Amino acid sequence: MSFQITSERGLPKRLGATSRKRGVNFAVTSHNADRVELCLFDESGTREVQRLPLPGEENGIRYGFVPELKPGARYGLRAHGPYDPAAGHRFDPSKLLVDPYALRLDRPFVYHPSLVAPREQRLDSGPFVPRAIVIGDPGRAGEPLPFAAPGFIYELHVRGFSQRHPGVPDRLRGTLAALAEPALLDHIEGLGVDTVELMPVAAWIDERHLSELGLTNAWGYNPITHMALDPRLAPGGLANMRRVVEAFHARGIRVLLDVVFNHSGEGPVEGPTLSYRGLDNALYYRHAEDGSLINDTGTGNTFACDREPVIRLILDTLRHYVKTMGIDGFRYDLAPVMGRDGSGFSPDAPLLKAIAEDPLLKDRIHVAESWDIGPGGYQVGAFPQPFFEWQDKFRDDVRRFWRGDEDRIGDLATRLAGSEDIFGGKGRRPSTGVNMIAPHDGFALADITMYEAKHNEANGEENRDGHGENFSWNNGAEGASDDPAVIEARGRDIRALLATLFVSRGSLMIVAGDEIGRTQHGNNNAYCQDNETLWLDWASADETLSGFVAALAKLRREEPALSADRFLTGGIVEDGEIEDVVWLTEAATPMSEAEWHDPSRRLLGMSLYAPSRPQLKGSQRAIVYLNAGRGAVDVSLPPPRAGHGFRLALRSDEPQAPPRDFGAGETLEMAGRAVFVLIERPAD
Repeated sequence: MSFQITSERGLPKRLGATSRKRGVNFAVTSHNADRVELCLFDESGTREVQRLPLPGEENGIRYGFVPELKPGARYGLRAHGPYDPAAGHRFDPSKLLVDPYALRLDRPFVYHPSLVAPREQRLDSGPFVPRAIVIGDPGRAGEPLPFAAPGFIYELHVRGFSQRHPGVPDRLRGTLAALAEPALLDHIEGLGVDTVELMPVAAWIDERHLSELGLTNAWGYNPITHMALDPRLAPGGLANMRRVVEAFHARGIRVLLDVVFNHSGEGPVEGPTLSYRGLDNALYYRHAEDGSLINDTGTGNTFACDREPVIRLILDTLRHYVKTMGIDGFRYDLAPVMGRDGSGFSPDAPLLKAIAEDPLLKDRIHVAESWDIGPGGYQVGAFPQPFFEWQDKFRDDVRRFWRGDEDRIGDLATRLAGSEDIFGGKGRRPSTGVNMIAPHDGFALADITMYEAKHNEANGEENRDGHGENFSWNNGAEGASDDPAVIEARGRDIRALLATLFVSRGSLMIVAGDEIGRTQHGNNNAYCQDNETLWLDWASADETLSGFVAALAKLRREEPALSADRFLTGGIVEDGEIEDVVWLTEAATPMSEAEWHDPSRRLLGMSLYAPSRPQLKGSQRAIVYLNAGRGAVDVSLPPPRAGHGFRLALRSDEPQAPPRDFGAGETLEMAGRAVFVLIERPAD
């Protein structure tokens, strides 16, 4: 069947492919093209059957209406225009382009040399590019859960999480649909997770060098389209995501998506032409005065997030996920790009303001990774409300304390107290900071205690990639060990690190699998390891450790003194005459100036007090001791309030130990390399 196209019934205000009663509207932004063609394919998506120039143009939007075309049609785009790299123009009609507003693709992106072939070769890339699929009304998801701070976040790699789980049917392993399986939901809910953060699920492409090495991009931080889910993860399209979100919501768990709006998988100038580069390279990407691509991301290109078409694309993407899939919020990769123009980063940047003011988005959760490699790229603490922010200083200061670095007590206390030095003022709370020990990009939690150096040889870059300084230690042996003493020491350190995280003020995050002892065998940049390095080894899961994490989450959830969302300042709490925190020595005396600056000090205590909350039955007071030293220390307890005593509710060195009660004037033996949590209780 041959189709016609007209501008008379076009909808330039609705970008992408919009199915209507008697046909389909197409609209795409390109300010500098001479002509944009709609390419239609046969039902199998194999053969290009027709090219229809988009006849309408309005404010840089090319559009047209195709009568009688129906949902299920497969299409792409080609753009004609100048090829002038010095001016940023790289139009090449031999390149089939994917609609930036595509909602579904018929196949994954795969790297092929035709994608980078010079324009003069006129080598058609069409056979190697996914086709967008026209869909009907995408419908609306149920309402997201009510807004709240993210609480306990569980960062999850979709494929790696489910690929080897015995409770997942083979046909679902490695896909989004697996996350709705009861076995996985039960595990996550059992940990006490408040919010699941899914690593990127938008359609991405492997970097050129990975294809040459026989590797693949497993993490997905190299997207092309942003609204279309990757067919490898979601062969059923948005219905797969909607079902997963509904399953989590049914258990009271929020869902965040990790989104990558700082760059695209088209990479540097020698990278593939797949969408934005071919549609209007000068418009979508930031360029230097000489026409070269600005690389604030380390990936070769940077989106111009200060320009209206890019702002609109990002806002429309976020709205799409909220409206059609019920997503509760987003984590933004290399987020300073979103607030930067030619003058640098600004918290008042148009895109950041637009997100904060959008009626649909303003009450969602927004988490920024507040750093990149561009000018002024470190912006932790600078993002405006309502953004939460990843907290790398917490990560580093806690690791250095437990590694045994000298003079770390003051930094540790600042992080435990909520990092007011970073997030204080502007009406912000400790929950603004997302505390973590081990995010996805770096050592797994277990590897922090197993490796002093990174071991990324499998990535094919001679171990040059990944962070060089990890503030890690190996407990006497580099890598795997069968020495019982080494194994015991590592387990003790892992539990101490986790306990430190859960007694800190702020939101908090762990990576899926760290609760069962996952290791990446020293690889601290496993983005290209779509194999057993990244896939969780459920057969060897440390269920005791998993239970320990659940106990930590439960204790934090139930005890106001551990979970209050207020900075610890040493001031008097409103409903009493007790300071919100007293920093303690082993003698239960307040830390002196000399003790704060003693470089050899390895023990810190804190007496915490918070106003009671009607919905919680826990105590208003808790005592926490952290001992990074190797030996045990006799610790005196501060006096309890009249009629009260202390119960040792948790000790990280012996997580199975039963609770033990202490009265006034008693001391306890504080084990080395451990965290103890005591809760004040009525004496009876």
